[in-house]
Amino acid sequence: MASGAMTVTEPATAPVGQPWRTLTWCARLLRARARLPPMAVDAILVTTLFALTSLVVRIDLHDRPWLLAFQAALLLPLIWRRRAPVTVFAAVASAAFAQWLADVQLPADIALLIALYTVAAYTGGRQLLVAGAVSEAGILMASVRWSTEGRSLGAAVSLTAMATAAAVIGANMRTRRAYFASVEDRAVRLERERDQRARLAVAEERARIARDMHDIVSHNLSVMIALADAAVYAQYRTPDRTTAAMRQVADSGRQSLTEMRRVLGVLRADEPDALRHPIPGITQLRCLLDQVGTAGLPARLRVAGDPSHVPTAAQLTVYRLVQEALTNTLKHAPRGTRAEVRVCCSAESVALDVTDDGHGRTAQDPDAPRGHGIPGMRERTAAYGGTLRAGPLPGGGWRVSARLDLSTAGTAGTAGTAGTAGAAGAAGAAGTGAA
Repeated sequence: MASGAMTVTEPATAPVGQPWRTLTWCARLLRARARLPPMAVDAILVTTLFALTSLVVRIDLHDRPWLLAFQAALLLPLIWRRRAPVTVFAAVASAAFAQWLADVQLPADIALLIALYTVAAYTGGRQLLVAGAVSEAGILMASVRWSTEGRSLGAAVSLTAMATAAAVIGANMRTRRAYFASVEDRAVRLERERDQRARLAVAEERARIARDMHDIVSHNLSVMIALADAAVYAQYRTPDRTTAAMRQVADSGRQSLTEMRRVLGVLRADEPDALRHPIPGITQLRCLLDQVGTAGLPARLRVAGDPSHVPTAAQLTVYRLVQEALTNTLKHAPRGTRAEVRVCCSAESVALDVTDDGHGRTAQDPDAPRGHGIPGMRERTAAYGGTLRAGPLPGGGWRVSARLDLSTAGTAGTAGTAGTAGAAGAAGAAGTGAA
C-alpha cells in the first residue's frame, strides 16, 4: 500500500442478527408505545398499513388512482376504533361492501379483521354476534365472487377461520383486561382497608395510652396531695412524721415518672426493655394498698382462687381497675374512710369488688365534675366482654364491681393492653409498670 493512501475505518457495530439487539429494539418500542396515547398508536398503525398496502397495489394505482379512496375508506376509520368500535366496524364494513360492488380486491381488507378484533376486545356480547354475522356474510360474498372455480368452499373456510381467530383473540384480551382491572381494584381496596385498620389501631393505641396515663397521674398525684397535706398539718407537732411523709411524696413522684416512662417507652425504639417490665398484676395489689394506706386510706385485700391462671393482660386490667377505684375514694371520701378489695379468680372469669364506708360524692350530684375515670374503667371491662357497676351503697359509701370474662382473652387481651398496633408494641405498651 502506498504511503500516501488513506485508510477508512468503518465504525464497529454489532451484527444486526444478534438476538440481544432485537430484544433491545423491541423493549424500546414497547416503552415508546406505553408513553403514547392510544389514538396516536392507532394512527401509527393505520399509517404503516396504508404504506404497506399501497406498495402492494402500486402498479394498479398508476392506472386506477381512485383505488386510494378505497384504501383510505378501509383504513382511516381504524384511528377511532377504541373510542367507537361498533361505528368503526360499520364504516369499514360499508367500505368493503362498496369495494365488493366495484369488483376490486385490495390488501387493505385486513382492516375488517382488525375492526372485528376491536369489537370483540372492547364490547362483546350482542355487538360481537352482529359483527361476526356481518363478517361471515362478507366472507361468503367474497369467496363466491373472487375465488377460482371449485375453491369457493376452501376460501370461505380459511377466511372464516381467520375471522374466528380475530374474534377469539379480542374476547380473550377483553377478559384479560377485565381481570387485571378487578385485580387492581381489589389491590386499591385492600390498601384502603389496610390504611383504615392502621388508623383505627393508632386511635385505639392512643386511647389506651391516655387511659394508662390517667390512671398513673391521677393515682400518684392523689397520693402525693394527701401526703403533702398531712406533712403540712404535722410539721410543727411531729416533725418526724413530716419528714417521712415528704420522703413518701418523693418516692411517689419517682414511681410516677417510672410508670410514665414505661407507658410512653413503647413509642421509642431505643427504650430498653427493662423499663417496660414487670407488668403489674394481682400479686402487686398488696403494694398498691400499702401505698394508699400511707396516704390515709386503710384498705384490706381478699383474694380467692389462684391468680396464676389469670392471663397477664387480664391481671393488668384488674390492677388498673383497683387503682382507679381507690384513687376515686382517696380523692372524694372523707378522712377515716376504710376500703376493702375482693378479687375472686377462676378459670372462666375474674370478679372484682371494691367498696368503702365513706360518704363521698354520689353519682347524682349535679355539681360534681365529670372525669374520665369511670368511663375508662368501663372501657377496660368491656374489652373482656364484662360489665362494670359503680355507685353509692344504701348505707353509705361507694362500690365498684366488675367481672372479666376470660373466655374472650384471646381477643380482649390485645384490645385491653395494646390495642391492635402489633404484637411487638403490645408487649411493650402493656407494661405500664408496677405501682
